[in-house]
Amino acid sequence: MGRFDGKVVLITGGNRNTGLFITDKFVREGARVFMCGSTPESTAKGEAMLRGMGVTGFRAIPCDVSDIRQVTNLFDVIEREVGCLDILVNNAAHQGIGKPFVEMSPDYVKEVFSVNVVGGFQVTQMAVNRFFLKQANRGVVVFLSSNTAQRAIRNRTAYCASKGAINSMVRAIALDMAPLGIRVNACAPGYIYTERWDKLSEDVKARRRLNCPLRQEATGRDIANVVAFLASADSSNMTGEIITCDAGCSCQHMPEDVDY
Repeated sequence: MGRFDGKVVLITGGNRNTGLFITDKFVREGARVFMCGSTPESTAKGEAMLRGMGVTGFRAIPCDVSDIRQVTNLFDVIEREVGCLDILVNNAAHQGIGKPFVEMSPDYVKEVFSVNVVGGFQVTQMAVNRFFLKQANRGVVVFLSSNTAQRAIRNRTAYCASKGAINSMVRAIALDMAPLGIRVNACAPGYIYTERWDKLSEDVKARRRLNCPLRQEATGRDIANVVAFLASADSSNMTGEIITCDAGCSCQHMPEDVDY
């Protein structure tokens, strides 16, 4: 028996990196999962990777969450095929990499926010209106935030700002939805080992790990475990919470090699 037997779960950005492990986690704990990538190509690639991991029992549908027409189509498919939704995981993200503040255009900021903030907003609103409010089992939402909402990193202004907005949005939606029985929480990771780490030198990886009191960045499975906890009955009295999973990075003032 799994914690999510009989549950229907939607995972945005479930096609790559951490999203693969979140998809895998829910499938292996009994859920029927719908996952999406932002393009048909990225979605198909993610589907193939999940099949290669031995994961079955999921449905892959392309959906750019910043496009309300695509979001509507995604929910049309879910309604047509299963007619309900129990859990939404807002994992889709624009990483906002490589744009120093002085060179960052307002259009680029809008691009990042359109996925991370507006996308999460409209997917959540549609889940609530089309499913959660019509079901006895009202539903649960988990957002993926970041510890950079509280501790900024360089040359990522749009990304950091968007994650701060997600934290505020989680609390605001949770407050509005709590009387209706809908819970909304977030997991805020720090470093996560993704495909981008494969391009780093061993020296750079070692220095990054020195920033982590536990000396190890999170794996996709680490984050998936926190997401699953927040989505499960194990956290049934929690809403509006931002749970940090960053190997202790946020609890320190500075890394030990400079903290004298």
